[in-house]
Amino acid sequence: MSQKYRRYSLKSKNVKVIFSEVSDRLKVNVEAVFGSKVNVEVVDADFGQIYIVNGKPLFFNVGGKTLPTLLFQEFTAMSPKVVVDMGAVPYVCKGADVMAPGIVRVEGEFGKGDVVLVVDVKYGKALALGESLYDAETARSVKQGAVVKNLHFVSDKIWNLAKILAE
Repeated sequence: MSQKYRRYSLKSKNVKVIFSEVSDRLKVNVEAVFGSKVNVEVVDADFGQIYIVNGKPLFFNVGGKTLPTLLFQEFTAMSPKVVVDMGAVPYVCKGADVMAPGIVRVEGEFGKGDVVLVVDVKYGKALALGESLYDAETARSVKQGAVVKNLHFVSDKIWNLAKILAE
């Protein structure tokens, strides 16, 4: 990888601002997950920033929105999920939005605009992070059209850099 990235530590007051923003968006107290002693580094890339929390690339910021990476296992374990059939997997992994016909089931409760995890039906693997276009109840009954807007997926620039940083 020939691209150069700038990497630096964040001050604790900046960490609190970021954690507060992410907590509001995800409806989870992120600070409680990590405790008060946390080391956060930022990696500036051409597409945005990746936040490394205690040595793990757990968040990214693109276009002013800070969201968890697919490597943030504590989040992926407790987040609401949209489960897709295996036919939808290659499309979702190339950045396509999640369409109603590919959805097998919806797990958990969420509102319109909330962040949801997209997983495959066979292995339960995290494929993408998306923004729900409907609340959970409506998402369960919609028969056509997009249900989840894809924000971050396996094999995108964020994923690839996060995997390198995780090594």
